[in-house]
Amino acid sequence: MDTSSLPSMAQYSEKSLDPRVIVALDYSGAEQALALVSRLKPDLCKLKVGFELYVSAGPDLVRTLVDSGFHVFLDLKFHDIPNTVAAACSSAARLGVWMMNVHASGGMAMMQSARSAVECVVHTPRLIAVTMLTSLCQDDVESLGISTSLESHVIRLARMAQSAGLDGIVCSAREVSRLRQEVGDRFLMVTPGIRTQDTCSDDQKRTLSHTDAIRAGADYLVIGRPVTQAEDPVLILGQINTELSQMATT
Repeated sequence: MDTSSLPSMAQYSEKSLDPRVIVALDYSGAEQALALVSRLKPDLCKLKVGFELYVSAGPDLVRTLVDSGFHVFLDLKFHDIPNTVAAACSSAARLGVWMMNVHASGGMAMMQSARSAVECVVHTPRLIAVTMLTSLCQDDVESLGISTSLESHVIRLARMAQSAGLDGIVCSAREVSRLRQEVGDRFLMVTPGIRTQDTCSDDQKRTLSHTDAIRAGADYLVIGRPVTQAEDPVLILGQINTELSQMATT
């Protein structure tokens, strides 16, 4: 794994890094991911490592990204019995990641076990819970035998995650405004399925633009294909950051 072109951790100050965009490294291998990362800096974005890349490249890639100064969101969505999830979360947290997640539908005991596990690590990551995947819609919820509306179910899961002591949730940007009324301003909301106006939604069903998501109250935006599949990913990321900065000053 060639990391010579990546920045050194010493180049960046922890206090100065809080970009709102989390770039999803949805690649099949480390080589492609590092090719993009070599063009980025930690003050431009955070990075997300999900199932595909993690299975291919493993924890070594995560350590490389962390050692290079990037805040890494390890998106493995743990969902199993409490003891198994606690052990997995403990191992993941020791990689030095900034954020990781579990499925809220795993229940209160599972989330509490995960919370306790990560708190035992010196550098405790933020632990958030996935509510409902943004690839699902109301029809999908009904097919699962859930009798309430999708929004009501998401609110229930968000409240459960908050009661379990988690730091926030993953949710559709379309639900953020209502969720803010339910869980307050200090509960983190990470929104995937972000699409720019000139990109298609692909397999995502509950999408929103980056500007609309921030206006609704999202804290962080997970953006994948609109950046990673662009002809000039750095240019697109810069444009998004500029628009978000302009919103913050108006």
